[in-house]
Amino acid sequence: MGILSFIKEAGEKLFSAASTPANAEAAPAAPDLAALNKTAGDAIATYIRSQGLEATNLQVSYDGASHTVTVSGEAADQPTKDRILVAAGNVQNVDKVDDQLSVTAPAAAPTQFHTVVAGDNLWKIAEKYYGSGAKNGVIFEANTPMLKSPDKIYPGQVLVIPPVQ
Repeated sequence: MGILSFIKEAGEKLFSAASTPANAEAAPAAPDLAALNKTAGDAIATYIRSQGLEATNLQVSYDGASHTVTVSGEAADQPTKDRILVAAGNVQNVDKVDDQLSVTAPAAAPTQFHTVVAGDNLWKIAEKYYGSGAKNGVIFEANTPMLKSPDKIYPGQVLVIPPVQ
């Protein structure tokens, strides 16, 4: 549990920046900030579920003022938890994810996360973490279904780097 950092300009576009509470405050008519936060949180929860990711009592909330998503519930295992956190964070206008998820199964070795920079590819990332680019498939599998293709990573995206088995 803790806070994970993301790049708020990168990721899936589930809602517009103008509809987030931080940007809505400057608008002439004061919108219902709680409703905007709830709508954004619901959109992120729907996106997580659309990726086939589930957790018992999964709750997702969004605070537009701080661009923070809070995720709670109980994931079946560590890889599912990691995927849920990355799916929640790789959304535009999300800067941080507050991890309040627990795991049913005992935790394996700690998971690492990698923020993609220009020029990265899965081979290069696998070389960095595992010493062998040939293990790029491990990273791809750990990030499915969010990654549809090993070639479709982008700067600012955060990837799960599972421990070497």
